[in-house]
Amino acid sequence: MERDDWSIQEIARLAGTTSRTLRHYDDIGLLPPSRIAPNGYRHYDAQALVRLQRILLLRELGLGLPQIAEVLERERGEASALETHLALLREEQARLARQIASVESTITALRGGENLMAENMFDGFDHTQYKEEVEDRWGKKAYADSDRWWRGMTDAERADWQQRVSDLGRDWIAAAESGIDPASAEAQDVARRHVEWLTGIPGTPAAVPGGDVKAYVIGLGEMYVADPRFGANYATSSGGTQGAEFVRDALRIYAEANL
Repeated sequence: MERDDWSIQEIARLAGTTSRTLRHYDDIGLLPPSRIAPNGYRHYDAQALVRLQRILLLRELGLGLPQIAEVLERERGEASALETHLALLREEQARLARQIASVESTITALRGGENLMAENMFDGFDHTQYKEEVEDRWGKKAYADSDRWWRGMTDAERADWQQRVSDLGRDWIAAAESGIDPASAEAQDVARRHVEWLTGIPGTPAAVPGGDVKAYVIGLGEMYVADPRFGANYATSSGGTQGAEFVRDALRIYAEANL
């Protein structure tokens, strides 16, 4: 017979999460157990497992728990919802596969003393994916200027820029997880670096002389929280939008005081 009942401990182990997390999901109505055993332990059936899989997939996309609850409420058909998730995962898989092949090719060339093929080094790193969104938000000239700037970089300059982005993300997450105040000197130093990074990107309001840098920085902070694609860059180990909210608050404080 097929099994249709798992204890909370078993589900936590299989899903790579904790019993405490599952109890929290129950407390907020996100994932109620299928039954409560006489000993008080929560148990879950196959339908609950499917719901948990969807929750974890949405967490991977950077959504907070309130947003996940809204999505699950709207999309009641598990199979069709999972098909959408599967399509997104396959797109990400294809992109990562191209990045892996690109990095492997670079390593092979470096170890073999071969010439690097610049046209292959950045496969999977597609800066054009947000073209329409940038043009809608800030105009076609903004995208054209930033695109021209990106394409005009040398390979070393692109690598340095990507490292700078990575360092910022790492330091934001570390600051958010440390529990310091967004107004603290440490957090404000990261905010200063973030604004300096923004002002170095042509086409943005932060880089235009006389542009409303303050409103732009504050608006970006709000977008980091509202848009899971960007908020995911600042996701802490606790998940949700905590990291993005920390960045938003620190940037707002910096902008109010300095811009």
